[in-house]
Formats: sequence, C-alpha cells, structure tokens
Amino acid sequence: MTKASERNAARIAARRAREGYNVFSRLPAVYAASRSQGQQFLQLGGGLSIVEWRTLWDLHEVGPMTIRDLSAIQRADHSLLSRALPAMARKGYVTMRRDDGDGRQTIVEIAPAGRAAYDCAAPVMARRRAALREVFSEEEIAVFVGFLDRFEEFLRTPVEQVLKEESAK
Repeated sequence: MTKASERNAARIAARRAREGYNVFSRLPAVYAASRSQGQQFLQLGGGLSIVEWRTLWDLHEVGPMTIRDLSAIQRADHSLLSRALPAMARKGYVTMRRDDGDGRQTIVEIAPAGRAAYDCAAPVMARRRAALREVFSEEEIAVFVGFLDRFEEFLRTPVEQVLKEESAK
C-alpha cells in the first residue's frame, strides 16, 4: 500500500485519461497550440502577428470597415484591436480615419504595405487551411463549428441560469 504522500502512477494515469474529456481544460491548450502553430506559419510568411494577419486578411476580403466590424468578424475584444491598430498604422499596414457618417467610429483600410504583407503571408496561411482539410473533411469541419457554436452559446449562458437549472433537477 502506498502512503498518501507518495506518487501513484495509476491514479495519475486515470486522472489524465478523465481530463482528456474535460472540454473546459482542453480548450486553453488547443487555443495555445493553434496560436503557436499560426505564429510559426506567419514567421515563414513574413513575420506578421496573429492579430496583424487576421486584420489584413479581413480588410483584404471585405474592404474598409470599422474597428467594431473587425472585432465582430474576429470575435475579438474591441479594445485589443484598438490597441493593435495604431502600431499597424505606424508600420504602414493600415490607415485609419474617422467615419464621415459617425465621427465616433474609426474606419480602417488596408494600405499598400499591408497589402504587400498580406500577399506574402496569404499563400502560407492558405496552405495551413488546406492542411486542415487534409485532416478533416468539409463536413467534419462544419459539424465541429456547429459544436463550437453550441458550446459558445452555453458559455454565454448566465451563471445564475445554469445554477438555477441544476437546482431544479
């Protein structure tokens, strides 16, 4: 028999196996792995950051838009983009101007240096997406995204509502 203070390899293995199904603990590791891989791809594609890439890609695809539009598309915090965009403007990647219709809004547009940076990174990032499609079919990706949508909806459920539902059982 082992003492409580001794390492128990079997219990550690069992706990690790159970934690493999803990979605809450898996997501941070998946997110970190995705960012790390994305950063490695972007280093090969010219050295953009994840935020720079996402912003340039969105602006390339859509054209000029507000910071609010960008944050909604990226599902990112508005303040994160608000802090990142001035540095991107200093690098010459984007231009920013007040919206003529609503002076409270800032319109962001891709600049020539940003277009060049996008053009350099785009083939590398397209290869990343293609590699994912080699591992998962389009149907599997659609199912996965559906699960993510449902999970996100659950996570946005007010805590009080989740606790109330549990106490009603």
